[in-house]
Amino acid sequence: MRLRFDGWIAGIGTASGTRLVLGHWPRSPFGPVSDVMVEHADGRRLLLAPSAELGEFIAATYGFDEVHVVPVTVHRDREWTVTAGPLALRFTTGPRRALGRLLRAVPPGIARQPLWVRAVDLPARLVMPGVRTHGSAGNGRREWYGVQDLHPVVAATAAWDGAGLGAFTDVDPPVRFGFGSTPRHPALARVTTTVDVPDTMTT
Repeated sequence: MRLRFDGWIAGIGTASGTRLVLGHWPRSPFGPVSDVMVEHADGRRLLLAPSAELGEFIAATYGFDEVHVVPVTVHRDREWTVTAGPLALRFTTGPRRALGRLLRAVPPGIARQPLWVRAVDLPARLVMPGVRTHGSAGNGRREWYGVQDLHPVVAATAAWDGAGLGAFTDVDPPVRFGFGSTPRHPALARVTTTVDVPDTMTT
């Protein structure tokens, strides 16, 4: 069974060492949802998800030390505003650069297809070390990231339980949730994520 999540992924680092990966999915098997993957400086990996059902699905696909079910809200305007339990995040994107323009030029119907995603995996690794477009996920699942656009994040602020996480920085070291990381430089990607779940498993 193949499930599709259509929306955006943002990856942002902070001076405190906490790295954040936002998934914002207006279209998904779970309805319109958002989640945040967090890796703290000490290596603890947390998932902030708005429902136990979504949290269980994501945790079966990626790797976390803790899953917290909390309200997750995302407001998109000139600035993105994200609240997820203890996390408050704001960020602004800039104009797409050369890679974003190249991704934007690929017709969406092609960019979402697993065969295309597999074909661009090697070029993606060469251009953005640590990034992969497809691979093996948890519990026998496979995953494809069909990226259709890319914008740099040019400003961001984040706080955890009201305490600031410091200036935004590169996502360094890479996050360790799945088979690949986000781009090293903070960015927002327009993406369709396809997850292949073995027929013997349920979501």
